[in-house]
Amino acid sequence: MKDNTDAAAAKGYLAKIERLGNALPDPAFIFVWLILILVIVSVVAAASGVSAVHPLTGDTLQAQSLLTSQNVRRFLVEMPATFTSFPPLGLLIVVMLGAAVAEHSGFFAAAIGRFVRKIPRGAMIPATFFIALLSHHAADAAYVVLIPIAAMLFHQAGRHPLVGVAVAYAGISGAFAANIVPGQFDALLLSITHSAALIIDPDHVLNPLGNWWFTAALGGVLFLVAWPVTKFIVEPGAQRWVVDGSALRASDAGPVPDHREARGLRNASIAAVVVVGIFGLLTLTPGYSPLMDPTTSGPGRLTPFYQSLIAGFMLLFLATGWAYGKTVGTINSHRDIVRMMGLGLRDLSPYLVLAFFAAHFIAMFSWSNLGPIMAIKGAGVLKSIDADSAFLLLPLLPIVMLFDFLIGSSTAKWSVMAPIVVPMLMLLDVTPEMTTAAYRMGDSIVNIITPVAANFVLVLVICQRWVPNFGIGSLIALMLPFSLAFGTAGLMLLSIWIGLGIPPGPGVN
Repeated sequence: MKDNTDAAAAKGYLAKIERLGNALPDPAFIFVWLILILVIVSVVAAASGVSAVHPLTGDTLQAQSLLTSQNVRRFLVEMPATFTSFPPLGLLIVVMLGAAVAEHSGFFAAAIGRFVRKIPRGAMIPATFFIALLSHHAADAAYVVLIPIAAMLFHQAGRHPLVGVAVAYAGISGAFAANIVPGQFDALLLSITHSAALIIDPDHVLNPLGNWWFTAALGGVLFLVAWPVTKFIVEPGAQRWVVDGSALRASDAGPVPDHREARGLRNASIAAVVVVGIFGLLTLTPGYSPLMDPTTSGPGRLTPFYQSLIAGFMLLFLATGWAYGKTVGTINSHRDIVRMMGLGLRDLSPYLVLAFFAAHFIAMFSWSNLGPIMAIKGAGVLKSIDADSAFLLLPLLPIVMLFDFLIGSSTAKWSVMAPIVVPMLMLLDVTPEMTTAAYRMGDSIVNIITPVAANFVLVLVICQRWVPNFGIGSLIALMLPFSLAFGTAGLMLLSIWIGLGIPPGPGVN
């Protein structure tokens, strides 16, 4: 009885959060209000002389008013560039050009339908979350590829598509600190850590695998947490959102006979092997490997390969969709390909409106210098905390979580926090690698409930394809159980790790 009462209470809290969130204006106008507030704050901060000294460069960062002649000119003159340089925009459009062909040709529906018939229903949640964990190396491409496919996968299995969205989004973003297999992001963050560590120890050597043991263990813990959270909280709660079938599109043709569908999937598989093979050759061919960086070593060598995945997914979807459609009759000429690509871009129109305002808010926040100033001052708060040794890592988490609502970029936050936090904790015998691991944990906890995050808007638009009236509050309510559970589990793991003095990775003392 108590469990049922607790579950009902949890649903009641989530419903209240959803109502409050959905009472907010349209997401586009939320960014309009945020821009207006930012302008006012920047003017006040600049007039008050708010500043901070960057601990690595020694430069003094002054708060900049967004109403200066220079910034007003910049806002108006650079408006097209600000919009088109919005990071998720280009990758989403490129991937959609191929994904639209795969969708409208019927390939996605056929392939996922075959997959659903083979995978046990009870394994869908852990399988999706595990794939999401592995997709961290695909960076933002994972959002535009895996999340829509997960929704279709759950829908084909007779389950709520938003559950697929939630599981994939939680694995990609909420569990971003958990890398089972090290990749380029590990090397990127630790390179920032290395620069900060040199302040104290000029002989410090960068270890690109310095977080691996912790991030791999965190992946296992979050995998075990995500399954029951989805099954007992998220999936039952998602049933209150009614899927609007009229908003979903099937392929451009009617039902396809089984034998023709099987032949189409076989030809699509051949096309996929060809595309993957080409990228493999471009990465591994001795003497000609444009997707390998010969100037570096370790995981960093594969950086060009990871960066090419956007183009790779577009070509993969285009080739497989074309091969399938040509076989089953949904594609008769190249004109059908162009038409399907156009339909894909048409579907992006709601996201384009949101992206316009989000891009300007993020850019203007950068122009104001308020982001790094707040990060530097916030990190400096750690210096005033009277705590023993490594347990100073624990207060780092809420500080990073707070900044996550203001600065979306993980590397941007760390670039200004690391020069303060890393040297300070090194003097208390905390390794730079362990400090980085703690930062990553705090940075990922609230990713999935931060409306100002660029990919939050993208996931919201994906949800609205299935539930047209799905709002910001709805998405926060959907993802909040993951955020709370991941935060609790991550904090416990970090406390145990610190208490036992376990090294965060190989070669770290």
